[in-house]
Order: sequence, then C-alpha cells, then structure tokens
Amino acid sequence: MEAMSPIIMLVLMFVIFYFLLIRPQQKRQKQVNQMQANLQKGDSVVTIGGFHGVIHAIDESTIVLQAGDGTKLTYDRSAVREVKSE
Repeated sequence: MEAMSPIIMLVLMFVIFYFLLIRPQQKRQKQVNQMQANLQKGDSVVTIGGFHGVIHAIDESTIVLQAGDGTKLTYDRSAVREVKSE
C-alpha cells in the first residue's frame, strides 16, 4: 500500500490541476469562440488592440470595422475581444 501512495498523490494533483486550470480555460475559450461566431453586421465591438468600432461587413474569417469618423479597417474575426451592449 505504501508503494501506491505516490501514484495516488500524483493522480490527485492532476485532478486538482484539471478542475482549477484546464476546465475553466476550456469554458472561457468556448465562450469566446461562440461570441466570435455570432458576430453580425451592426454590432459594436472592441478588438484585442483596444479599437472600438461597428461591424460594417463580415465574412468567414475577417470583419470590416467602421470607426466614428467613417474610417474602415479590416481585422481577423479572432481579433474581436468583446461585443459592447448598448
């Protein structure tokens, strides 16, 4: 039984590691992917670089954001950090 103790401790540490770090990260990534998949024209968004804009056009992998002065910039869909609710 004493030989099994280190193995049990190792398995227990992995289980704790999984529930405290891996699982929450997977849930966050799933939420981000869902948010990016549900983007629509007219949504007000913030990019990971801090740019605030409104989606002017969208396709499978890119979005065109329009700034307040009418400037249009193209970004990858994955660059969107959040959708601002108004």
